[in-house]
Amino acid sequence: MSAGLLSLVLGYMLSQFYRAFLAVLSPVLQEQLGATPGDLALSSGLWFIAFAVMQLPVGAALDRHGPRLTVACLLALGGGGGAATFALATAPWHLHLAMTLLGIGCSPALMGPYYIFAREYPPAAFGTLAGMLVGFGSLGNILGAAPLVGTIDALGWRMTLWALAGVTLLVAGAVLAWVRDPARLGQDHPAGSVGQILRLRALWFILPLFAVSYAVSAAIRGLWAAPWLAEVHGADTHQIGRVTLAMGLAMVAGSFAVGPAARMIGSVRRAVLVFTLMMIAVMSLLWLRPAQGMGTATVLLMVLGFFGASYPLVIAHGRSFLPPHLVGRGVTFLNMFSIGGVGVMQFASRPVYRAAEGAYPPAQAFAMLWLFFLVPLAIGFLLYFLTPEAEHD
Repeated sequence: MSAGLLSLVLGYMLSQFYRAFLAVLSPVLQEQLGATPGDLALSSGLWFIAFAVMQLPVGAALDRHGPRLTVACLLALGGGGGAATFALATAPWHLHLAMTLLGIGCSPALMGPYYIFAREYPPAAFGTLAGMLVGFGSLGNILGAAPLVGTIDALGWRMTLWALAGVTLLVAGAVLAWVRDPARLGQDHPAGSVGQILRLRALWFILPLFAVSYAVSAAIRGLWAAPWLAEVHGADTHQIGRVTLAMGLAMVAGSFAVGPAARMIGSVRRAVLVFTLMMIAVMSLLWLRPAQGMGTATVLLMVLGFFGASYPLVIAHGRSFLPPHLVGRGVTFLNMFSIGGVGVMQFASRPVYRAAEGAYPPAQAFAMLWLFFLVPLAIGFLLYFLTPEAEHD
């Protein structure tokens, strides 16, 4: 691994960390800032919405300026600035602003290295490389669980956020210093546009599943696992940290497994169907039995995390239909649907939970929340059957 790719992996680790760390911070933010689960759902959703809105300009920037400047500048300004804003927060709306800035800063963290993979490596290798990157980068998800709890206990949450702001600026500097952009396309390649992407019929029935599959595991790991474990199972902060750490480790393992799984099953498309079917099975169990013991809850969250790691497979499937001049805009357009789906579902989950909380005891209220995630996942799964096989399988 080159120094440039290593710096991009570190940037993606920060992206994974920032999208998930609210689950551990929720008790202290509720105590010190009065931030309710609904406030944190809004803050988390704003991260994903900001991230998604930035995907089209990020795609254009990748095609025009390359990943080096695109990743370094946004990570420094949005990521470093967002962490500093979070450290200074005194009210829930400050968290909303901080998470929006962090979403902007993290928006090119995955697409930068994906752009390099798509331009400089064989198309058939994209899924495996994408999975490995997500696997290594997902260590940030791990750091956002039990290790973060220990750091907060030692330093306090504000000092921890100041340290994260410094680390983010250092990683942005490393990207600027070490990353080398792929060679520019020649004049014989036409300029890309979103309209050209939308005319690729092979993508039409990939997009619905792409909009919901990652949304389920990301929303539960980053937002709803903590209140579910606390309110239904009586878990404290350290227990929540351990369970979310276990789920995060399962997500890392799943990311490394997707490439071998696709080769073993015989195609990227069939592997996506298998992974999604397992997610549907887990969500069905969570819906039907929301108050099972801590051991069962932990196992189900781990299985959901493992099979919820199909993102590299789905984007590899979509990538196989993109011509060279649409790679930058194409992969970011696909990612916009994925991350935008997380933001939309997190926003929508807030009123769903509030309504259920007012009508049912905690276990049944969360059952309604799990059903809210299950239904669109099942619809996306059924529509995905209409997609063709990847062109480079």
